[in-house]
Amino acid sequence: MAGADAETGTETVADTEANAEAESKAETETGAAAVANARAEAAMQAETEAAMEAEEQGYYRQLWVEEPATRRRLPDPVRASAVRAVIIIAVTLIQAMVAFLCTLAGSWLAFPMVLSSVASTVVATWGALDVWVTRQVWNQRNGVVSVPSSTARALRRERRRARRQERASERTKERIRRQGGGAGQLSHS
Repeated sequence: MAGADAETGTETVADTEANAEAESKAETETGAAAVANARAEAAMQAETEAAMEAEEQGYYRQLWVEEPATRRRLPDPVRASAVRAVIIIAVTLIQAMVAFLCTLAGSWLAFPMVLSSVASTVVATWGALDVWVTRQVWNQRNGVVSVPSSTARALRRERRRARRQERASERTKERIRRQGGGAGQLSHS
C-alpha cells in the first residue's frame, strides 16, 4: 500500500505539474487573447474618437459631392439638334462597319449597305451642320453676341417696349375698375 501511495504521490505531483503547465498555457493564451481584445477595443475607440472629432469639425467624406458646372447648359434647341446629330452619326458608323464586314465576307448585303452608308453620311453631315446653324441662330436671337449690329438687342428692346405698354394698359384698366367701371357715368369728374 505504501508503494501504491508513493505511486499516487508521484502521479499527483506529475498531474499537478501538468495542470500548472496547462493553466499557465491557458493563462498565456487567455492573456494573448485579452491583449488582442484590448488592442482591438483600443483601435475601435480611436476610430470612434476620430469619427466624432471629424464630425465636430464638420469634415467627413461624403458619398456624393456636387460640383458646380464648368459650362452652362446648352439651350434646348441646340441640345435637341446635337442629340439628333449624335444619333444619326452613330447609326452611320454602324452602317459603315456592317458594310465593311459584309464586303469582307462577300455577302450580297454589302452593296445595299454601302449605298445606305453613303446616304447616311450625307444625312450625318447635314445633322452636324444643323447643330452649328441652330447654335448661331440661337446666339443671334437671344443676345449672346454683344456686337452693336446684333439683332438680339433690337428684339429685346421691342419686347421691353411691348411689356411696358401692356403694363400701362393694365394700370389704366385697373384704375377705371376702381373708380366704378364707368357704369352710369358720363364723365370722370
